[in-house]
Amino acid sequence: MQQIKARAKLDYPFILGIGLLLAVGLAVLYPIAPKLFPLYFLYVALGIIALLIFIRIDFEIISLFSKHFYVLSIILLILPLLIGQVTRGAIRWIPIGALTIQPAEIVRPLLFVFFANYLAQKEIDAKRLLFAFFLLIIPTVLIVVQPSLGVAVLTIIGFIGIVLASSIKKRYLLWGIIILIAVLPLIWQIMAGYQKQRILTFVDPSKDPFGTGYNAIQSMISVGSGKLFGRGLGKGVQTQLAFLPERHTDFIFASVAEELGFVGAILLLAGSFYILSRLVNILENAQNPAARAFVSGLTLTYFAQIAVHVGMNLGLLPITGVPFPLVSAGGSSLLATMMGLGIAMGARRR
Repeated sequence: MQQIKARAKLDYPFILGIGLLLAVGLAVLYPIAPKLFPLYFLYVALGIIALLIFIRIDFEIISLFSKHFYVLSIILLILPLLIGQVTRGAIRWIPIGALTIQPAEIVRPLLFVFFANYLAQKEIDAKRLLFAFFLLIIPTVLIVVQPSLGVAVLTIIGFIGIVLASSIKKRYLLWGIIILIAVLPLIWQIMAGYQKQRILTFVDPSKDPFGTGYNAIQSMISVGSGKLFGRGLGKGVQTQLAFLPERHTDFIFASVAEELGFVGAILLLAGSFYILSRLVNILENAQNPAARAFVSGLTLTYFAQIAVHVGMNLGLLPITGVPFPLVSAGGSSLLATMMGLGIAMGARRR
């Protein structure tokens, strides 16, 4: 009887929305980056398994392991610095057989579980908030030095979402903002040179059209050339002739806009915002304070991923390497997103 009740509480429209967005992503990725397949199907399968497992686990049970998740996250973030695979100057990935895992992505939902439980236990005072910031700085610095600026920013955004959903006095929230601003110079100092140059070139990409401004220029050309209905799957000039770099990851939205046009881009955004609406629904109905804080952080992060990815594809934001959730190629990002969504759906069971 209990199993029947648990099944009745599953959000099938939510699961269907995730499945449709995944299907669109696979349909676009196959003609753009056929070399990813069939291995990428394994990442998709692992993501689906993670989603189905975490849906079935009550958030209160997951909360019992929140401290263990934090320790595990720190260990996983240190591993790439010791045994990581160097790719284009970055040490973000750990090879596991045929797969490569990016711990900075995987640990994000685990960190959110820890901070949600830590900050939602009771009202946040100055001491508790300062210690939480200290605990946040450790994984953030480990992520930035890999370097992976986009993931670090998303982790901070998720933390802010968790704080906003917790019981905190406004003056402490103001102090938290001041501390974050004070930490920015430190983050700037440990950023890689090419990351700094991306931000400096953002204002006017034409100053370095064949260097740091190249990606932004090609992305804007791809988006504009798609017009209303696009050139058709596998027929995009920018994507198929590789003028657009990282067309299957950082610039998947530009690839969709070129091959499926304005209509395809709008449908992609509509599907993503449907998932956001389901997350907001869970946020409004979650009875566990820690669960509500977790879903708040996840929702803000998911929205930020979409906004930043689309913004940098349109030349409105600096290039930070943020993937489009559930659509961009990236096994670790997909797995982390599916884990987070599964935990969120499990949070509504009580």
